[in-house]
Amino acid sequence: AAAEARVAAAAAKAAESAAQAEAADTNLPALREAEAQARTVLERARIGLEQVKEQEARARAALNDAKARLEALRRDHGHAEKLVADAQAAQARLVAEQEVLQQETSAAPAAIDQAADEAEAALETMRAAEGAATKATEYAARLAAEAEAARRALQEAESRARRLGQRAAETKAEHDKIAATLIPPERVAAAETERAEAEAALAGAREAVTEAEAAKVKAEAEAAEARTVAEAELAGARSRAASLEATATKVGTEYDALAALLAQKFGRESQPILDQITVPPGLEAALGAALREELSASADLTAARHWRALPALESTTGKLQSFAELAQGPEALKRAFSHILLLPEGETGDLYQPNLTPGQILVSREGALWRWDGYIVRAGAASEAAVRLKQRNRLTELERERAVAREAAQGARDERIKAEATEREARANEAKTREAHRAAETAAREARRLAEQRFDKARNEAIRLTAEAERGASRAAAAAAQAEQAGSEAQEAEAALAKLRETHAALPDVNAARLAVEQARNALNEARQAESAARARLLALRNAETQRGQRLQSLTRELEGWRERGRDASDRLKDLTARLNEAQSGLESLNAAPEQAQTAHKEAQDALQGAETAHRVAAKALQEALNANEGAMRLARAAESELAAARESRAREEGNITAANHAWGTVAERILERLGANPELPEPPEVLNAEVEDKARKRWERLQREREEMGAVNLRAEIEVNEAEAAIATIDKERDEITSAIAKLRGSIGHLNREGRERLNTVFAEVDKHFQGLFARMFGGGKAHLALVGSEDPLEAGLEIFAQPPGKKLSTLSLLSGGEQALTALSLIFAVFKCNPAPISVLDEVDAPLDDANVERFCNLLEDMVRETGTRFLVVTHHHLTMARMDRLYGVTMQERGVSRLLSVDFHRAMDMVDPGHAMAAE
Repeated sequence: AAAEARVAAAAAKAAESAAQAEAADTNLPALREAEAQARTVLERARIGLEQVKEQEARARAALNDAKARLEALRRDHGHAEKLVADAQAAQARLVAEQEVLQQETSAAPAAIDQAADEAEAALETMRAAEGAATKATEYAARLAAEAEAARRALQEAESRARRLGQRAAETKAEHDKIAATLIPPERVAAAETERAEAEAALAGAREAVTEAEAAKVKAEAEAAEARTVAEAELAGARSRAASLEATATKVGTEYDALAALLAQKFGRESQPILDQITVPPGLEAALGAALREELSASADLTAARHWRALPALESTTGKLQSFAELAQGPEALKRAFSHILLLPEGETGDLYQPNLTPGQILVSREGALWRWDGYIVRAGAASEAAVRLKQRNRLTELERERAVAREAAQGARDERIKAEATEREARANEAKTREAHRAAETAAREARRLAEQRFDKARNEAIRLTAEAERGASRAAAAAAQAEQAGSEAQEAEAALAKLRETHAALPDVNAARLAVEQARNALNEARQAESAARARLLALRNAETQRGQRLQSLTRELEGWRERGRDASDRLKDLTARLNEAQSGLESLNAAPEQAQTAHKEAQDALQGAETAHRVAAKALQEALNANEGAMRLARAAESELAAARESRAREEGNITAANHAWGTVAERILERLGANPELPEPPEVLNAEVEDKARKRWERLQREREEMGAVNLRAEIEVNEAEAAIATIDKERDEITSAIAKLRGSIGHLNREGRERLNTVFAEVDKHFQGLFARMFGGGKAHLALVGSEDPLEAGLEIFAQPPGKKLSTLSLLSGGEQALTALSLIFAVFKCNPAPISVLDEVDAPLDDANVERFCNLLEDMVRETGTRFLVVTHHHLTMARMDRLYGVTMQERGVSRLLSVDFHRAMDMVDPGHAMAAE
């Protein structure tokens, strides 16, 4: 009601405001018409004034342009007069210069001929002076060269004579010194005897080491064979024990799981009668199809569902067997078993069903059923009773298998324990044998080492003394020969020196020749200066003649140009005079135009002021009417806004009421749908606002949350249990497979380890043998061997290289020098290579760390490897000695920038091309 009252009041106010606005709007058209006419008159006056201003501006601009053109024509007229005067003056000047040049040209040929004759005479004089100076210079130079050569030869002869005399004295003193330091032959013989004795002792020590090594290898092989046999037996025993234990565990696990399943599945107060039945394997589905859930009943008479023993009834079976003959069970099932018949295999029950007597049931092994009253069940999924019967039969079978598996596993464990003891005993025996022979071998090696040291020392001493004796004798003989040669050369030098002194004294005087050269050069300079002056005069006259000719031609062209410009200037002067007269006449006619334009401008300005006054009066009246109309319109719009707000408020309240009624109905429907009861909602509160709605919504959400927290019933529990059991069965199967695979893998690993040890020992012995031989050949003596360190098992042991170059102690590879390490490594690489040679092998800069002597050894060994293995080696190298020993060279050269080319050189063909006799000798 209040909303309706507000709407009515707002409507009345809006009607009143609209009437006032309409009354104010009635006088506006006449006022607008008067203002428009006044504005039109004003605009016409403004346009007329602008046109007058433009006419005045055009008149003044035309007057200014005429004055500017007149001034420009006056300047051009003066410039044209000046051009005419300049052209006349230039023509006069050029004509005068042309006459002077023509006179000079007429007198020039005679002067040029006279200057040419003088230049030719000066040239002949200069050539004669040059010939005389050249002859004098050549003679003086020849004398100076002969004198200098004689002087140098004399100095060299004197120096050579002094040097040869000094050398003769030095060679004699050196010979005496060498003769005093010669080693006696008796000392060399004693050293050779000591070397022979040390060599014999070394041979004995090496033989002892060889025998000790052979005994060690034999004993280790026997012990290793015994240990290998024991390990094989142990691995087999462990594999069998693991397999049998896995089988026993598998059977026991299956038995326990099946027993627990059977104990849990029927956890009632009374045991089902099914557990008292024994049925042959294969007939579980048949008996389960016949009795199904009846087998879950108990034999206890106090149970709600139970079997009771009754007297037997006659049942004709014909040739069919009844379950009374096939299965064993309690007395309460005798009557039922006698009426359950088994269908023979390969036949169908449809033939026997019509002959069944009341109560008889025919079943097949697959679980099909034919009842006496015509009811038929085809074979399909096994019943729960059939599954339980199969599980009981399987449990009985597992019990027997578990006993057998446990007995077999115990026997395998006993066998494994015995094999482990045998294997430990074999390992202990092997270790004792290896230790004993290692001690013997160590003693033999130590004796050999001492013998080698003694032999090396004696051999080196003998070699040193022999070499020193040979070097001393050679040096003494060489010194004697040098002394004799030096004396002879000194005598020859003295004779040559005397001859050179005589030749030097007989040479002519060089100073007189030099004075004659100086005089000839002075005369030549004077002749050259005279010839140069004459040639300069001739050249100046000829240049002046050429310049005069060129200037005359230029004067002719300039004179013609000035004449043309003079004619053009005269023509332009006439034209400018006519244009100047015309411009003066036009200027006189334009002088009156600005005054006329100014008078018209004043008249237009007065008309504009009158029009502006009339327009202001009309515009003021119109504006007052518009203001009154605008006030009335504002009042009307305000009244209409209040009316619209009142109507909107009324519509909003009506919408709220409708929404509340709809929400009430929705809540009632939801309560009826969820609870199935007719809702008795309370009356809506007197106050309906957002706060009341928020409290009700929170209470509803709390009640709904409490209901959801109670949880839901799990309808998939049985399905999830079945899935978990299937997953457990799969995991058990996979575990058994993994256990079997682990046992098989362990056996394979043991077999591979045994085979690996045998092969590694064989290959190691072969590589060590080749390494010892190649090391001695590479170093020219010495010895080296390989050893397995860190473990007794070859598969786990590390490799150590022991090397003893000639003249050094036995040490590991890390204690050798860089070159020795490189040669030792090459020996090992070639030793491995000889075990399995390849047709082609690449060696990449293996000689980089070697000096020249070691490179020579490496090349010798490489040639031996080629002969022994037939391998072709590709050697990448930068060493010149290695390149010299190769059969063929390949290289890349860049003859042009950015263009590479591969070159190859066959040394044998190159030598044949250089020395054909070499090829014939090779053939």
